[in-house]
Amino acid sequence: MSTARTVLETEEHQALRAAVAALGKRYGRDYMTTVVREGKHTDELWAEAAKLGYLGVNLPEEYGGGGGGMAELSIVLEELGAAGSPLLMMIVSPAICGTVIARFGTEEQKRRWLPGLADGTLTMAFGITEPDAGSNSHRITTTARRDGDDWLLTGRKVFVSGVDIADATLIVGRTEDARSGKLKPCLFIVPRDAEGFGRNQIDMELQAPEQQFELVLDDVRLPADALVGDEDAGLLQLFAGLNPERIMTAAFGIGMGRFALAKAVEYARTRQVWKAPIGSHQAIAHPLAAAHIELELARLMMQKAARLYDEGDDIGAGEAANMAKYAAGEACVKAVDQAVHTLGGNGLTSEYGLASLITASRVARIAPVSREMILNYVSHQSLGLPKSY
Repeated sequence: MSTARTVLETEEHQALRAAVAALGKRYGRDYMTTVVREGKHTDELWAEAAKLGYLGVNLPEEYGGGGGGMAELSIVLEELGAAGSPLLMMIVSPAICGTVIARFGTEEQKRRWLPGLADGTLTMAFGITEPDAGSNSHRITTTARRDGDDWLLTGRKVFVSGVDIADATLIVGRTEDARSGKLKPCLFIVPRDAEGFGRNQIDMELQAPEQQFELVLDDVRLPADALVGDEDAGLLQLFAGLNPERIMTAAFGIGMGRFALAKAVEYARTRQVWKAPIGSHQAIAHPLAAAHIELELARLMMQKAARLYDEGDDIGAGEAANMAKYAAGEACVKAVDQAVHTLGGNGLTSEYGLASLITASRVARIAPVSREMILNYVSHQSLGLPKSY
């Protein structure tokens, strides 16, 4: 498919995009389908992407990373997704956890985690959502209290991706402000083998290599240095991780939408029922063209969000990242739906690999924050409208 996206990208970004696309093509949708069917993980693709420097492209060079930012990391995930082999844990491990530690971690934390996150030998999960809090981070009840020099962390988390393969989980908890008595958010690194740290797998209809878990933290004892950054800068640190999460979720959705659209275009170009290929009929061609337009528009907002974030504009990046995630989620769902519809019955067969995306595409609408909460954000923060809650 013809596209003008490279016009806005540097030669380095174009080269990165082409190289990652070549890697993704060597694995593709068949690889992911096989991994899911056999109950395995994407170890081979993860290791090769790491070896080539793609997983840590956003992390500081002095800790083994590529010295880039979200602009580069989002290219990696988008192109892997467009090849049919996205790595969901890229959103969590290098984008959220790696970014938070790189920006706010102690020197010891950076040396301990960043080189491994960059070369793929270490993986981190991220736990924020709770059963009774949903999208309301102000209702988080996971709390940390001091016990001498240690912390005791207690609470529950749900829909935490990849805990079974993660060496540690970055947990969003709350501590009591000694001055006001109010609870404030803080982030803690919890090793997978910590006593009192339990996990239960959640049965999902979603077909993906990465499993979802409920976590139970029962007075998990953590050393003082498990706290990431300044205890009084919790919200800043939290959103430093959430903005990359939204940018990368946009990349995930755009990549998936591109994969589905490419399948549909190829089919419409060659499938002939009457005298001409079905792609010559406007009822087929126009919806596919519209899907392509919406994916391109979503990418533009994602690129804007990534650039603002990489330049240190957290407020501007917050607005753009939310908009990008919203636009990508909508574009992804529409592209997948139209792709399946274009193929008709073939769109529901295993051979073409589109049917499973009907469920998967909804992820970009729901997680990590629902489209309704993004509309709330835009109506309040961008338009200045009053809140209803």
